[in-house]
Amino acid sequence: MIFASFTAALGQLTDRRFLRVLLLGLGLTLALLFALYTAFIYLIGWATPDTMTLPIVGEVGWIDDLLSWGSILLMIALSVFLMVPVASAFTGFFLDDVAEAVEAKHYPGLPPAQGTPFFDGLIDAINFFGVLVAVNLLAMIAYFFVGPFAPVLFWAVNGYLLGREYFTLVAMRRIGRQGAAAMRRRYSGRIWLAGVLMAMPLTIPVVNLLVPLLGAATFTHLYHKTVAAEARAS
Repeated sequence: MIFASFTAALGQLTDRRFLRVLLLGLGLTLALLFALYTAFIYLIGWATPDTMTLPIVGEVGWIDDLLSWGSILLMIALSVFLMVPVASAFTGFFLDDVAEAVEAKHYPGLPPAQGTPFFDGLIDAINFFGVLVAVNLLAMIAYFFVGPFAPVLFWAVNGYLLGREYFTLVAMRRIGRQGAAAMRRRYSGRIWLAGVLMAMPLTIPVVNLLVPLLGAATFTHLYHKTVAAEARAS
């Protein structure tokens, strides 16, 4: 069921509605990172004097230039770390579009979904971004202690977070927040494994930018397949 959901999501990557969400998410992500970098450069210029007197060396005037170049390297490193969480948050704004595209192609005849109010989606996206960044910052400390098992820990932690978030967002459209939480508890193992599958590409540059889109589509399939399995079993 998990791999079938994932392959179905992959097969729809060229869908125009998918591409629209991907481009919007990436565009907003890059705009935010650029704004952060601009603010950081301005802060360096404001806090750094034009000249500085150093012991032995004497007066130097290139400290701000050195910090500016260092900030470029820092932002490149931060962008690798922040790109996916930020892209995930922005993609959350457009999750309804992805889910509707999946349902229109693979599950025609469904009644209209309740959808998620904009401000509820905004709050969920901000909360998810904060949790994703905070947990990964804490996990970075643990990576030093697990040695070669660091990738496994990375996949396990992010798999749990991605699975929990995307399944909840998808299910909420159909059965509300409480119903989504109850269903997530019933199928926590399946959802976690699907999240791990989504977390594995996070370690592959460029490919990791597709994770938010694939996650939304995969968990839309997983939700409907799970509902269908429950209906057959009852």
